[in-house]
Parts: sequence; structure tokens; C-alpha cells
Amino acid sequence: MAFKRVDDLVQRILHATASDDYISFISGSENFRMKYNPEYKAQRKDLPRPEYLQPVREYLVTRWHSQVTDGIEADDAMAIYQTKLEDSVICTIDKDLLQVPGKHYNFVKEEFKTVSPKEGLLSFYWQLIMGDKVDNIFGFDGKARPTTPKFLEPLYEEMVHASQMGTELDLFEIVKEKYNDDERLLMNGICLWVQRTEGEIWKFPT
Repeated sequence: MAFKRVDDLVQRILHATASDDYISFISGSENFRMKYNPEYKAQRKDLPRPEYLQPVREYLVTRWHSQVTDGIEADDAMAIYQTKLEDSVICTIDKDLLQVPGKHYNFVKEEFKTVSPKEGLLSFYWQLIMGDKVDNIFGFDGKARPTTPKFLEPLYEEMVHASQMGTELDLFEIVKEKYNDDERLLMNGICLWVQRTEGEIWKFPT
């Protein structure tokens, strides 16, 4: 039953995107981000694993030729290929990938979205403000929020304006001022930034 659900999902994605070719990725056990932040995703270690996780992973490799990424996450691999290829679409439900310019398809909501470079940067810098509890990353004030609280709405509007009318440096300066802690800002940026080229490590824009 688990394998059939995998087959149905992959075929449904290929049909919805009208794709005649695809590349799929599975995150491996190593992750370069843990070198910069040992607590990255640390809270997941004690969580029970889904019963059929390993058989499904193996099935994806043997039946659908999924590639296991070493040292990086599947997110990075998808973003690298999206950046390389002109006519591609990232198929995922992970909001982290919305920082990557290009076409996206959420196969649960069955929604397509095209992300512009400015929208991608806004998504990344806003995530620095909000944090990401799922990945054990805490925002500018040490908290991780799933939704925008009322008191942060004016800041979001300021950042939207900066993304539309200014440059990445304008977004960065807003976030840098809120953090007031360059070391933690750099660590969070490295963990949240999805690679666009192999070996890329995020650094402060200049």
C-alpha cells in the first residue's frame, strides 16, 4: 500500500506539471549546516520515525531513481537544479523553497506559483525574522513563530516595500538592526539559505 501511494503521487505530480522528465532527491544523513549550528534540527532526534520510512526511501531510489544527497539537503539539490535549468518546476510542500526564484508546484494544495527574484529574497529575509521551529532556528528575538503576529505586521510591510523599491542590502540592514547580533544572524542565515550553487555558504551581502 505504501509503495502504491508513492507511485500514485509521483505520477500525479508528473501529470499535473506536464513533465516528460524529472529528477528527485532524498536528503542523506550528513548536512553541512550542522557544522555551523550543532542544534540544527536537533529536536527531531527523539521523534518516532514513520513505520515505512526506510522501505519507501529505498523504493524511491530503486523504482523512481531518486538521488540521495550527501552533505546537503534535498532542498539544496532542487534549488541548484532549478537555478541551472530554464524550464523546470520545484515540486514540494516545503515553504523554505519559496526563496528560490522560478516555478513551484505544491502537490498537496495542487497550486502553482512563480517566484520572482525579489519575492525569493523577501521570503528568505522574512524567515530570518520569524525563525523556523521545525528546523530549530529561532528568529531575531529568540522565538520561532509559525504565523505573523500583529506587532510584526508593520515590519513585514516595511520589508515588502524594501524588496520592491530597494536592493537586497536594504532588506539585510532591516534584519541586521532587528537582530543586533551579527554572529547569530550569520548562523541563522547559513542554516536558512537554500544553496543555488554547489558548495555555496550564505554570507552577509555587500
